[in-house]
Amino acid sequence: MDAVDLDDLTRRMDGAIQVLKHELSGLRTGRASASMLEPITVNAYGATMPLNQVATVSVPEARLISVQVWDRSMAQAVEKAIRESSLGLNPVVEGQLMRIPIPELNAERRQELVKVAHKYAEAARVAVRHVRRDGMEEVKKAEKDGLGQDEMRALSDRVQKLTDQKVAEIDQVVAAKEQEISQI
Repeated sequence: MDAVDLDDLTRRMDGAIQVLKHELSGLRTGRASASMLEPITVNAYGATMPLNQVATVSVPEARLISVQVWDRSMAQAVEKAIRESSLGLNPVVEGQLMRIPIPELNAERRQELVKVAHKYAEAARVAVRHVRRDGMEEVKKAEKDGLGQDEMRALSDRVQKLTDQKVAEIDQVVAAKEQEISQI
């Protein structure tokens, strides 16, 4: 009899790690990636829309992103949104097509990106700890429902071990990204 659903806790902790990996994939490392432009929103047709709903984003070369705007009247709004994003990109507009060269990263920008990666990692660690807290609350509830001290201690240890394992996985993911960012 398991009073605590460890599979559910594992699934929820893995979800936090997946979110971290997705956020880190959007961090720029000097190579072009279509996911870099995912956070950009455009003022279009009186509403704020994600860039991928008004244009096609592709990566024709390692250091170039191409944005094909579907509606010619939206080209200026898309260009403005890309320029004003915190990504430091300057699109070259050719009608409905925008070419966005990815500049080399300088040391200062690399350090900023490493800090952002660590911020994402800390948010993932906090999410894992929240899941751990929920698991520990389930253990305490099970104790009140008649679970013995030994079983309670064993369950608490398993929840803590799972938490430690997932935090270590987060640390590995962010260390790999930090190494990728630091490569010249």
